[in-house]
Amino acid sequence: MSDLAKLYTSEYMANVFYFCLRKTGNAYEAEDLTQDISMCVCSELRRGTEPANFSAWVWRIAKNRYSVWAERKHKKSDFVSGADIDDFEPADETAIENELIQNEDMSLLRRELAFISSDYRNIIVAFYIDDIKAKDIASRLNLPEGTVRSKLLRARKILKEGMGMARDFGKMSYKPEEVGFIMNGICGKYGEPWTIFNHKLSKNILLAAYRTPSAAEELAIELGVALPYMEDELEKMVAATLLRKNGVKYETNIFIVSADAQERIYANSREIAPELTQVLTALLEFEVKNNNEYSPRWNEGYQPYEDAKWALLMKLVDRVHFGVLREYEKQAGEQSPAGLGKWGHTLRPNGGEWDLLGLEAYTGDRPAFVGLHGCVDTPDYIADRESIDFGQFKFQYKNISDKTPMHISYEEAKALVAAANGDTSGIPQKVLDDLIGYGYLKKDEVYTPAFLVMKKSNLNPRATEQDAEHKRLYGEAVKIGFGHYTFCRDIIRAEIPDFFRDDRYQIDHACANIYEMRGAVLEEAIRTGYITWAENDDRKMLGAYLVI
Repeated sequence: MSDLAKLYTSEYMANVFYFCLRKTGNAYEAEDLTQDISMCVCSELRRGTEPANFSAWVWRIAKNRYSVWAERKHKKSDFVSGADIDDFEPADETAIENELIQNEDMSLLRRELAFISSDYRNIIVAFYIDDIKAKDIASRLNLPEGTVRSKLLRARKILKEGMGMARDFGKMSYKPEEVGFIMNGICGKYGEPWTIFNHKLSKNILLAAYRTPSAAEELAIELGVALPYMEDELEKMVAATLLRKNGVKYETNIFIVSADAQERIYANSREIAPELTQVLTALLEFEVKNNNEYSPRWNEGYQPYEDAKWALLMKLVDRVHFGVLREYEKQAGEQSPAGLGKWGHTLRPNGGEWDLLGLEAYTGDRPAFVGLHGCVDTPDYIADRESIDFGQFKFQYKNISDKTPMHISYEEAKALVAAANGDTSGIPQKVLDDLIGYGYLKKDEVYTPAFLVMKKSNLNPRATEQDAEHKRLYGEAVKIGFGHYTFCRDIIRAEIPDFFRDDRYQIDHACANIYEMRGAVLEEAIRTGYITWAENDDRKMLGAYLVI
């Protein structure tokens, strides 16, 4: 083998294969074309050819053999040729200035069509793919023919530029991320927002547009999704108020807390948990002793006190939670924003009233999440109905949350009130049977609740000396919680995107939810033995309550 043949084999063949792969888009065809080029190179060298510029000579052969391969493989109509539009239309068509798209195969053209905006895409597809004349496209789209021709010119320039470059898709195109959400409020008629972001694409659009507000084309490339599908998804998410459009840029319409911020916040909640839990348990026992506030002496005896403490302690955490928010509003001189709905949340499409907080995926140590679910129906049924103070704390601790349903309906909650009042006549049998299956009701001679039921009529007013001690304990708990809240708020404000800087409501909503203290208090109360939990514990009604 000659020295030049060895040079070609060692230094050029791999690059020739890459050239062929890029041109053919197929590994098998690239191998065949590489072999053809290599045979030509070696044959010429065996004939004694001694090129002055070996590199230029090799690539000239490669390009010539590719042209032969392309002409043999494709029909003329499979190419976007270098000819003017007149070559594709009758001679009487008015010619326009044409930027040539050089001989590239249809796979490259189709790739670029996936990332060109719909204004140009529809016209270029109609002209090049569907072979429709410019004047007919104009008629179909109700546009002046000159507009169609100018858009064709602009589209060809965009396509030529794109076809000559490598597409660098974003990391999300091959490694989608997970996002969690905390929702407050009432879903829309069609289950919004959960039904909108229940797949990876919508979640990663929210993440990408939150980190960097982007045009549709930029999001399509970042996520590796063809623009027609991306545009459809963006339109749906804007209509659902999950995204907002600012000029050509899309911005995420909810706050998303980073994993780094979560780590610091969760660590701080664990740090304050021992002191806070000690004060809260003292406050709860004070209320029990004096039969006031949310004392279990309101309890009609349906649930043992040890079980009832799960709900009572979490309710007390929430009272302190709202006390902290009121204290912050007082100190900051802020008022609740206007434009909120009946339940204090943002009005949304299809009768929804909800707010969201997004959470980047976080796999580190964190307190168990404790949610609060109630009775839920679609907005068609809630306009003027009487509110029912039913709640079920959902403990993401061990397998406790799996032992109760996600929600119960308003009709089921009415049945619980009826059972607590001793009269279930008129309640459909299926409703009663379902509530027994869930564990909320039991039946001996009559239907009775199996969880914590408290009656406001049994409330005793506090004496003056009791009131002073109660205020002291409650104030101490609020003080501890307030320190944690301001810690969280500083972290949140430090990572607010520029487009959220002036959105005080979104900032307040993010801070109010991320500083949530239920889980840290729950774990500390279990650690100290104030509330009890054992492995293989079969209790079902932990955390459920009804106030009537």
